[in-house]
Amino acid sequence: MGTLRDLQYALQEKIEELRQRDALIDELELELDQKDELIQKLQNELDKYRSVIRPATQQAQQQGSGTLQGEQRTKRQAISAEPTAFDIQDLSHVTLPFYPKSPQSKELIKEAILDNDFMKNLEISQIQEIVDCMYPVEYGKDSCIIKEGDVGSLVYVMEVESGMVFPL
Repeated sequence: MGTLRDLQYALQEKIEELRQRDALIDELELELDQKDELIQKLQNELDKYRSVIRPATQQAQQQGSGTLQGEQRTKRQAISAEPTAFDIQDLSHVTLPFYPKSPQSKELIKEAILDNDFMKNLEISQIQEIVDCMYPVEYGKDSCIIKEGDVGSLVYVMEVESGMVFPL
C-alpha cells in the first residue's frame, strides 16, 4: 500500500489520462461528423452523375437499335402505391406531352429533382419523363408564382438566367 502522496499522484495521473482520452474522443467525434458530411455530399454528387450516365447509356442503346423518339411518347404501364379509382389498363393509351428544351434547362430541371427530398428517389426513367413533360412559362418581374405554405399540385423549377419557370 502506498502513502497518501503516492495515491494522490496516481489519482492525478489517472485524471490527466482521462482528460487526454476525452480530448481524443472529442477530436474523433468532430472528425467523424466531418466525414459524415463528406459522405452525404459525395452521395449527392454520385446520384447526380448516375442520373446523367444512365440516360446517356439508354439513349446510346436506343440509337444503336434504330428507334426514334417522337414528339409524343406513350406512357408505360406502372404500379403505384397510391389507391386508384380507375383501371390501370386505361393508362396504357395515355400519351405524355414532350416540350423541347435546351440541354442546360434539362440539366437544371434534373438537378432540381435530384435535390428534392421527395423526388430524388424516383427512377431515372421517371425523372426523364418529368423533365420532358415540363414546359417553360415566362412571368413578369416581381410576379408572385407560389408562396411557401400554398397548397398546389404543380412542381416549379426556376431558371434565373433566362427568367423561365418550368411548371409540371
